[in-house]
Amino acid sequence: MQILVFLYCAQFDATLKLFFWELHMSNGRLRGFTYLFVLLMLIWLALTLSLDSQELAVGFFISILLALFLTKEYADLGFPPFTPARILYFIFYAFVLLWEIIKANFDVAYRVVHPKMPIKPGVVVIKTGLKSDIAKMLLANSITLTPGTFTLDIIGDRLLIHWINVKTDDIDQATRIIGEKFEKYLKVIFK
Repeated sequence: MQILVFLYCAQFDATLKLFFWELHMSNGRLRGFTYLFVLLMLIWLALTLSLDSQELAVGFFISILLALFLTKEYADLGFPPFTPARILYFIFYAFVLLWEIIKANFDVAYRVVHPKMPIKPGVVVIKTGLKSDIAKMLLANSITLTPGTFTLDIIGDRLLIHWINVKTDDIDQATRIIGEKFEKYLKVIFK
């Protein structure tokens, strides 16, 4: 048992030395490591809802380990670095998304229980000014989470949307009605 623990610690030590050598060589990776560690620790705190020293220690250890091994993958995804403005806009975005989901739920419920079932389903195209793939994916998922709309495809700067009650076929008006409320926050978060 002691030999296994020693081998595991030796391998961990070698991984740790290699990681910190790479961090030394790349300041961006150190920043990514720090952002990822803070994010993971905040997730841990949100999930445990406890400030007990043992839980904090376990959360710290797990967050360090995950951040050590996932920093490169995190950077490759194209997530922007955390800044206070981005975090604030993300919080606003989460509330806007929640509010839009609630409104859309009532709208779809009204259409379902209405005797004439006032729907006009169809597919529309909207444009986005977002550049990164991760931002476009987040916009598409936000649209899909909102009842009554479903993102079918992302092609370049256009999203193909199935809409339960098509109000317009015009790309600019459809963009304003469906995607603009989310995109204005995502532009700041992913600029």
